[in-house]
Amino acid sequence: MAALRAFFGGIGFFFQGMRWCARHPRWWLFGLLPALVTLVIYVVALVFLGGRAGDLADFATPFADGWSPGLRDTMRLLLGIVIFGMGLALAVLTFTALTLIVGEPFYEKLSEKVEESYGEVPEGNDVPLWRSIPRSIRDSLVTLWFVLLFTVPLFALGFVPVIGQTVVPVLGAAVSGFFLTVELTTLAMERRGMPRKERFRVLRANKAGALGFGVVVFLVFLIPVGAVVAMPVAAAGATIMVRLHLGPAAQALPRDQGDRGPETPPHPPHSSRPPQPPGRS
Repeated sequence: MAALRAFFGGIGFFFQGMRWCARHPRWWLFGLLPALVTLVIYVVALVFLGGRAGDLADFATPFADGWSPGLRDTMRLLLGIVIFGMGLALAVLTFTALTLIVGEPFYEKLSEKVEESYGEVPEGNDVPLWRSIPRSIRDSLVTLWFVLLFTVPLFALGFVPVIGQTVVPVLGAAVSGFFLTVELTTLAMERRGMPRKERFRVLRANKAGALGFGVVVFLVFLIPVGAVVAMPVAAAGATIMVRLHLGPAAQALPRDQGDRGPETPPHPPHSSRPPQPPGRS
């Protein structure tokens, strides 16, 4: 029961991010810019994969050349669908990583504004952009390696009758969701001085909440253009989740803090000047 409550609590943080963006529409638009750039890259890549999925299926199944035409074509069609589906799932995961790399200055600023609306911004070590981007790429590659450790076996299981069409998609969504949470919480956790190993440890200890947040993000990202529209929402929600639930100081917050909106900060802000939207700060 506690795990189920934590799972739905993770989902709730996504909707808190949505509420924050609804109250700060200019910051939502600000967060769309890097996502739009990344979308163009991925649309081209997925169109190319879709056009070549059949050829890849033919190349991977030379043993089926002697089968009856109906059985051979059906099997290769299903394999082509699986190949494109795995490419789409990988695109969802790497979309977040690439968007965060391309738009790190954007999402760093957006995340800071979310923190400001809840109180003081944690004082982390300021890292120059020329150092933070290579570090982000390195962390994303490590995360991608872990993703592949899970998705490659799941890809193989996708060919098993019944299991491949029922259990594997659910496990795939869970794996994708967890690692999306890993990516999205990076900025807020780094601001609190948490290195990569510590971030993984905290998320594993809060697996149900991380899954709840990540799975709903994964499902929204599967909707056409959903990844672009929801990327600022996911970034804001991840920041709120770290601040109220996963960060080192989260246990010191009142139990009902997660229900408060950003307009009622738990502590006095660091500065009396309210956050300004892009172009006015």
